[in-house]
Amino acid sequence: MIQQERNLGEQAIDKVAEIALASQLDESESLSVTVQSEPIQLAQGEVNAVTIEGQGLVMKQDLRMEELQVHVKDISVNPLSAMFGKIELNGPALGTARAVLKESDINRAFNSEYIGDKLRELKVDRAGKLLTVDIKSVGCKLLPSGRIALEAEVFVRETGSTEKIYFTAKLQVDAGGWAVSLEDVEYPENQEFSPELTAALAQKASEVLNLRNFELEGMSLRIQQLNVESGLLTVQAEAKVEQFST
Repeated sequence: MIQQERNLGEQAIDKVAEIALASQLDESESLSVTVQSEPIQLAQGEVNAVTIEGQGLVMKQDLRMEELQVHVKDISVNPLSAMFGKIELNGPALGTARAVLKESDINRAFNSEYIGDKLRELKVDRAGKLLTVDIKSVGCKLLPSGRIALEAEVFVRETGSTEKIYFTAKLQVDAGGWAVSLEDVEYPENQEFSPELTAALAQKASEVLNLRNFELEGMSLRIQQLNVESGLLTVQAEAKVEQFST
């Protein structure tokens, strides 16, 4: 009987948390929240662990993740809220996260309206002259070598010309896990592209790939490891959860 009551209590909190997270998404192929805690622990404001698992998650900005797994342990919650099936944290909780983005997810992000707005009216200094450029038609490939390939068209407003850029690079975790940069840039053999425009594209690509745009409300991800393979980007991160949106 006690086991049954425990399961019913956990299931009620699970469902409320799932609804709260789902409210931040435009769609999801699957989404589950599992809360592990005994009734007496909940009454004392203690939760052993919360696990979030999702597939095919589409954020409000039309950004998509193939997979997301978050596991947080030793959580302090408001016991009164927990009695009514709501997880209200007394303070931040730390855990681990794993996110998987397909190549198509990254291309979708680059060409979304949300990210596209950030790729327009960029200021680039070329030989002492300040240019205004728009980065368009961004294409990304995740290579078996562990490198990322980027190509784009860059429209220079002052000249009315469109220049093409193509390069490969390695993803590097920077700033203690809070940023991503593109390092070891290589161009195709016997081809050269504008270094200023390349730098502008690399900077914006870094901003997309650092996952800040993919975070759920109340949760931040501190990247620990990036793994690039053919068609897939896997991110291991430290998760900091401050609240479950309601």
